[in-house]
Amino acid sequence: MHETVITRDGLERLSAELERLTTEGRREIAERFRQIAASETNRAESADYLGAREDQARLEHRIAALEERLRSSHLVEPQEGNGRVDVGERLRLRDLDSGQRFELELVGPLESDPAAGRISVASPIGRAVVGLRRGQIAEVDAPRGKIRLKVLAIEERASSVFRALLAGLTGGYKGKKMRGVHFEEVDE
Repeated sequence: MHETVITRDGLERLSAELERLTTEGRREIAERFRQIAASETNRAESADYLGAREDQARLEHRIAALEERLRSSHLVEPQEGNGRVDVGERLRLRDLDSGQRFELELVGPLESDPAAGRISVASPIGRAVVGLRRGQIAEVDAPRGKIRLKVLAIEERASSVFRALLAGLTGGYKGKKMRGVHFEEVDE
């Protein structure tokens, strides 16, 4: 079995999705079957019944995939204070050719979501920036040619438990910096 890295936030997201699917998802499918059984005489020919069976198969496939992902993953935490890009940290980068600036979070392969700014450490960009320090430049092979990205900032990501603790302790510090930590409201 191949072991894959995952961040604490990714582990929490996947575990929450698995919990929701195994409870609410299965309950919703079972309720659909109960409604179909009460209203249909020939379930084998019912489009509703066949649709519910397909939805159940998709649900069980997703549950099995999540269980396998969680079983084969290895939790990693960023190495705090090392000044290098690690899995689980947010980065601010600038494309040296276009001047465009953007932020991304470097995550494990199982939790990547480019639309949400979560880039896999196994992706071309992830492989190019991991281990770099602020100010260093990464070269990434892309379909349109080489892209040169400069690391502008590296921000460590606190786990949601730690963020909740900070929220309770730092109400008066919201929007301020204290020893390199910026406190702000986080919508989970």
